[in-house]
Amino acid sequence: MCSYLLFLSSYSIGELLKVDSKMPDWGNNITAMNESNHTGISFCDIMFYTMVFLSLIIGLVGLAGNAIVLWFLGFDMHRNAYSVYILNLAGADFLFMYFQIVYCLHFILEIFYSVPIGTFMFSFVVSNFAYLCGLSILSAISIERCLSVMWPIWYRCHRPRHTSAVICTLLWFLSLLLSLLDWSVCDYLSYSLGPGWCQTLHYITTAWLIVLFVVLLGFSLALVVTIFCGSRRIPVTRLYVTIACTVLVFLFFGLPYGIYWFLLAWIENFDDFLSCYFLPLTRLLSCFNSCANPIIYFLVGSIRHRRFQRNTLKLLLQRAMQDTPEEE
Repeated sequence: MCSYLLFLSSYSIGELLKVDSKMPDWGNNITAMNESNHTGISFCDIMFYTMVFLSLIIGLVGLAGNAIVLWFLGFDMHRNAYSVYILNLAGADFLFMYFQIVYCLHFILEIFYSVPIGTFMFSFVVSNFAYLCGLSILSAISIERCLSVMWPIWYRCHRPRHTSAVICTLLWFLSLLLSLLDWSVCDYLSYSLGPGWCQTLHYITTAWLIVLFVVLLGFSLALVVTIFCGSRRIPVTRLYVTIACTVLVFLFFGLPYGIYWFLLAWIENFDDFLSCYFLPLTRLLSCFNSCANPIIYFLVGSIRHRRFQRNTLKLLLQRAMQDTPEEE
């Protein structure tokens, strides 16, 4: 049963329906799994459900943290260019965490009850949409910050006022468009259009993911090199630290889920390779990535002169967005 659920979770929506139509009855599978619990649970099942429970716990913490960030940045703080990006990133993380919780609850409830497969499909699609949107916004933050450091005069004089809001709107729309096209073409239109269109959409989404990864890594490295190896001295502000920590955490914890997405699209039968561990592990790491972002904001805001200070969450968040050098 565990291998079937993993197989189910990694395929596109169209492939999910095709596979599900060839499998035995869902209720019979649940009964068989419950009967196998009396004879013993495999190590694969133990690892899988352990990671699911951990993802659920981390998801609840991350949901609360991103909700706090959304409240302060959305209703209780004056927004600047970068706080708009952070607000949208928190929104993408909140959406991702919420449907990751739904995803985990689906597997947990399947132990005891039969849950409609549509719930799982919807949470899977929306999670991928939120992940894609969060990565796009993080790449946009890196690009804009790098431009502001390399060409500060041009950036201050010629940057349109509402650039951040416009870019975030376009990134939300593009991510939603790719997700909806993948869902509709690979699900409802798969029989009329054929599998070629679905595969083409997989390649387009994968290519966009690779572009975002390269842009995020390239501009982040360029920013670090410019700050520490440039000809002119650039003071390191709290905003630099916030962006650097967010990018670094994503590269370590959020990137594996995108790599899984890439390998699934390009390598045939990849789901048979480490299927018991790789998918739940990447989801667990991605949950930790979304959960870590609010913690980074509040930690960076609490550090002052190499000491941690207690203060209100609103003030800590304001300090994390501070783009001026610290006063000695």
